[in-house]
Amino acid sequence: MAHGRFDNPVVAALAGVKDFFSKQKLEDQLTDSVRADNKTCLITGANTGLGFGIAVEMAKRGAHVIMACRSQIPEAGEKVKTLSGSDKVEMIHLDLSKIESIHRFCDNLKENKIEVDITILNAGVALPKARMLDSGLEEMFMVNYFTNFIFLNLLLEREIINLNANKEHRPRILFISSDSHRGSSNIDFEQFGKLNNYGVSQGISYYSYYKLVLNTLAMEFNRRINKENLVAPIHVICPGPVHSNIIREAPFVLRKILGFIFSIVFRSPEVAAKPVIYMAISEAYENNTGQYLHMFNPKEMDPKVYLEEEGVKLWEYSLDLWKSMDKEAISIV
Repeated sequence: MAHGRFDNPVVAALAGVKDFFSKQKLEDQLTDSVRADNKTCLITGANTGLGFGIAVEMAKRGAHVIMACRSQIPEAGEKVKTLSGSDKVEMIHLDLSKIESIHRFCDNLKENKIEVDITILNAGVALPKARMLDSGLEEMFMVNYFTNFIFLNLLLEREIINLNANKEHRPRILFISSDSHRGSSNIDFEQFGKLNNYGVSQGISYYSYYKLVLNTLAMEFNRRINKENLVAPIHVICPGPVHSNIIREAPFVLRKILGFIFSIVFRSPEVAAKPVIYMAISEAYENNTGQYLHMFNPKEMDPKVYLEEEGVKLWEYSLDLWKSMDKEAISIV
């Protein structure tokens, strides 16, 4: 049966204490000279938390920022403009719990001839109990894993991420993950996409498990896209413990306990965004691919993430599930 590293949300939160005090090896490499001028950056889940912090910092560094969100439109975008001092910010509705919303979003960008240079797959949810969607899938499976597979395939198929463009810099793709993926179980393909009713303890376990599944997907995309030569660097990053509103749906008492821990030792979204910015635009990650950062520290991911046979199987299961739900399903690579 699938399981993650933690089955207790308080223990999971306290695991971030060590990260808070750890030395950040590459932190001094992110200077004001690291810029994103003339680049278009797409960020999912950018209306709040880490995604919002990334949007502000990207705009400050000269990027044209596209905030892909399902709420707080246009308020969050106006705040990003104010905080960054840039007006090159726009919000476009995207609900990753609905496949039709992903199609509309990609159609919008295609019709407006927008090509994205930097894609940051940040959106995610942490739920206190299982929640069934109209699609028949559970929300954390859908948002934290499955629709990233769909979204990235459609961005590539419609050449919003253009692998053939003759540009000075290759398009770059970042998967926002968590170091809590370590120690998660192998992917349970027998239960793939099936509803498992869970409560708070198992919910935090599934959160880290789906990060392992997501990381496995990132490495499979990397093998497929960069099979013959490097055309689009694909990297994975854990920004470390972030003081965000991801616990907003937790039970009241637990929310208060976790909120207290977050307020003391977790980094603000603005600070946590820094290593993401570094990996997204630094020249250090331009000519390589498949790298992993835990905050500003290069590391290896859980060994299971790199297993090619697991990546191929995950791709096949994901594509079959998508085809069963969407007549426009397509595997671009």
